[in-house]
Amino acid sequence: MRWRKRLTDDRGSAPVEFVLVGTLLALVTLSVLQVAFALHIRTTLIDAAAEGARFGALADSTLEAGIERTRELVSTALGEGYAQSISAGTGAYGGHPVVIVTVRAPLPLIGMAGLPDALEVTGRAALEPLR
Repeated sequence: MRWRKRLTDDRGSAPVEFVLVGTLLALVTLSVLQVAFALHIRTTLIDAAAEGARFGALADSTLEAGIERTRELVSTALGEGYAQSISAGTGAYGGHPVVIVTVRAPLPLIGMAGLPDALEVTGRAALEPLR
């Protein structure tokens, strides 16, 4: 009888509930922040690749200049570790010649650390004809 009363008594359970719910809430909050951070990095890389493609597509510019412009933008915004694998080439999009800049970078999983070369983005720009 005495044990049954003790098992149904819920005194002292509030601190345990607080710790369990607080831990779960902190984990969810940190996960949302990490996803937002990964999306920020992806968006920054897309913008840098597109700007590098626009720079490389100018009539008096080269593909190497587009790569260097992209590398400069990524290094300034995110750091040297994200500007390691950048390539450029030409192609067609909608029947028109374009410059394509591709950036491969780490996908951040915990803070800035993550999977190397797991994130790949491209930027395209119409190739200006020489006059």
